[in-house]
Amino acid sequence: MATLVITPAAVSAERRFYSGMALAILLAVLVGFSRTFFLRPLFPDAASPHETIFYVHGAVATAWLLLFVVQTRLVATGRTRLHRRMGVFGAGLAALMVVLGLWGALTAASRATGFVGVPVPPLRFLVVPLFDVALFGLFVALAIVRRRDLPAHKRWMLLGTINFLPAAIARWPGVAGGGPLAFLALTDLFIVALALHDLRSRRRLHPVTLGGGLLLIASQPGRLALSGTDAWLAFAQWATRGVA
Repeated sequence: MATLVITPAAVSAERRFYSGMALAILLAVLVGFSRTFFLRPLFPDAASPHETIFYVHGAVATAWLLLFVVQTRLVATGRTRLHRRMGVFGAGLAALMVVLGLWGALTAASRATGFVGVPVPPLRFLVVPLFDVALFGLFVALAIVRRRDLPAHKRWMLLGTINFLPAAIARWPGVAGGGPLAFLALTDLFIVALALHDLRSRRRLHPVTLGGGLLLIASQPGRLALSGTDAWLAFAQWATRGVA
């Protein structure tokens, strides 16, 4: 059986990869939400929600992304003790992300006008953010459980953060016109990058990359298929009842 030898150069490349991925994700989100959140005063005509919950959610999501970037840099510079201490704050932030994500999704789906900028009936589209929230919660929970298994931990954290990218990428200039296939395919490139990193550094896919990546990719057409079923529409109608 071949033995994987971890050299200092490999460790350095690993740290650069995760730092680079964190920055790339942050940049993708900044571009996507620049008009409707980060630079909203400069674009008064951009369609954006009016409810306060979405701006609270945006602030918390931004805090999560910034923390993700900081955490990767702490590991890259060997400050693992501080990384672990900040991880406690990150767990609480992730729980808040789940609560606000559910709240925001149900609020948007209960509007007569539905989700801003989404020409899909709101009860049908609700499947997309609810799956996002569920997978984020699952992946981060697995990362916390596997926190002593560093290769697994950081892959679950990365996949959990990638999971929220479609909402940002769909808002890139020129992407929305390509429909769901366009922004989902661009999101999946981040998973492909992780897979290529594994193949280059480990000569095989890590089980988390394989299992988590496949689950994330398979959920995308799965959501679209589920969204039009009578069972889903009945659930969505029940879930949004009384939300205003």
